[in-house]
Amino acid sequence: MDVFITDIAAYLPNGPVSNDQMEELLGMVNQVPSRTRKLILRNNKITTRYYAIDPATGKSTHTNAQLAAEAVRRLKPYEGFTPADIECLACGTTQADQLMPGHASMVQGELAAAPCEIVSTAGICIAGMTALKYAAMNVALGQCANAVATGSEQSSSFMRSRMAGTISPETIDQFEAQPHLAFSADLLRWMLSDGAGAAFLAPAPIPGKRAFKVEWIDIHSFANELEACMYAGAVKNPDGTLTGWREFETTDEMMAQRALLVKQDVKLLHKEIVATTADRAVPRMLAKRGLKAEDVDIFVAHYSSDFFRLPIYEGLRDIGFHIPLEKWFTNLPDKGNTGSASVFIILEELLRSDRIKPGDKVLCYVPESGRFSICYALLTVV
Repeated sequence: MDVFITDIAAYLPNGPVSNDQMEELLGMVNQVPSRTRKLILRNNKITTRYYAIDPATGKSTHTNAQLAAEAVRRLKPYEGFTPADIECLACGTTQADQLMPGHASMVQGELAAAPCEIVSTAGICIAGMTALKYAAMNVALGQCANAVATGSEQSSSFMRSRMAGTISPETIDQFEAQPHLAFSADLLRWMLSDGAGAAFLAPAPIPGKRAFKVEWIDIHSFANELEACMYAGAVKNPDGTLTGWREFETTDEMMAQRALLVKQDVKLLHKEIVATTADRAVPRMLAKRGLKAEDVDIFVAHYSSDFFRLPIYEGLRDIGFHIPLEKWFTNLPDKGNTGSASVFIILEELLRSDRIKPGDKVLCYVPESGRFSICYALLTVV
């Protein structure tokens, strides 16, 4: 029941966007964001990112489905491969281009290849990992001879100035002393990036070609005990419940409440994201898998901002799961935060780097603040 990631591809639209170019593409909100942008970038340490935006017109150059399809087209698991060879296509994203049909249907339509099994996985940052797990299980169980999993985000459509609203002077004044406020709805626009990744899975590696063996993928959700933190298409009520966009009496009321924007409960995020990782998810993983920190050669960590890197590191260290920072691998500074696509984009770079050798154990870590889910996946380099 073995399964291997025999190739990974990434697609980042257009050219890299520097910190100084961000406002030119996204637009300015009341001339205020330039001040908050610099403060946020100082904390997240992202220097370049990618937007599916035409700088001349300000319009989108790619849909979310087109980004995912471009990543799939770049897969080269073996000589002569084409998307028509795909037997199972699993696609994860935070926000599809439309409410329905599912994201995988639209990606398959963009590929215009051959009939195959498809599945769309919803969520936020771990949506790409749930797609990867579905694809891996299908291959491991012999339900199909191969599978492709994708993670993709077209976040820039949420981040343009016409969608951002205004930023209160009070928020700006508080931000210097409380940098976690950068994760509020008004300021998330300086943190996200567009991109897609795709992984090809097969029951055996290709001779002479480096691959990752999938040992296991575990997903832990704590929605049973924690309320929603990151959400869109809803407003959050004082009691912690969400009122969805369909419950508003009029579209004007819905828009006035900014119900369609991506928002975060920053106080809850600040309180729970590290605790959920270290105190809830890791003990469950260790009890189930018996993994030791010293067994990990590379720690592939997806975090939305460098702001969280040291707190996560310290949280893991404090519970005895100490992975030295020199073992961490990320490309957040130059690729940006691409949400559900991030791990694919990181693994693509790692697979082609000189950081790994056969036998290395790669532990992937993907937190999601939606209602607090954590994914851990163990891969072996072959």
